[in-house]
Amino acid sequence: LQRMLSIAVEVDRSPTCSSRKIADEIFPFILNIPLRSQREALLNTMESQLLRCRLLELLFQHSCDVPSASSMCLDKILYFLRHCSVLLHFEDETATWQRWDEMLQYLNLLMMSYQRVILAFSFAEHLRSSLSDRMDLMVQKAKPRLQECDNISHLDIQRKMEDFIGQMQKVLGQPLPPPIQEKLFMLQ
Repeated sequence: LQRMLSIAVEVDRSPTCSSRKIADEIFPFILNIPLRSQREALLNTMESQLLRCRLLELLFQHSCDVPSASSMCLDKILYFLRHCSVLLHFEDETATWQRWDEMLQYLNLLMMSYQRVILAFSFAEHLRSSLSDRMDLMVQKAKPRLQECDNISHLDIQRKMEDFIGQMQKVLGQPLPPPIQEKLFMLQ
């Protein structure tokens, strides 16, 4: 399935457009996956970084009270950190901190996928371009195209992280569990 999805993203002249179409079709099914382990298995095994990035973006947009209208960028990831609520509520016995842990896991996965799409390493270079255009870009050793909202300062990151930690400690009413601290450190 993952290989077929990856090929489906690549067959279009615009991988960005095809990943959006495929993600829009798959997204309702992801919302109906009852177990975290199953959701993670699907997202972790996705071969297309562009498709995974789009699916995670949709998942976070769905969990925000006020979805962001901006295109995918680092600033939008910080927006999700500040504005998204705990994601999915299937497992009633799941502790609140575990739901936050899942959200941070997906936020880290979104960040990694986005970096791979933008920073273009090895054969995944310029994933927003068609396969034929990508070959030309690789030959020319073209640099990835960053957006204006990808320029964020360390101070912005630090402030948003501190706000998020304060918000989460207030909700949990206790110090942050070690798994959440690890994911926050990775994200930062």
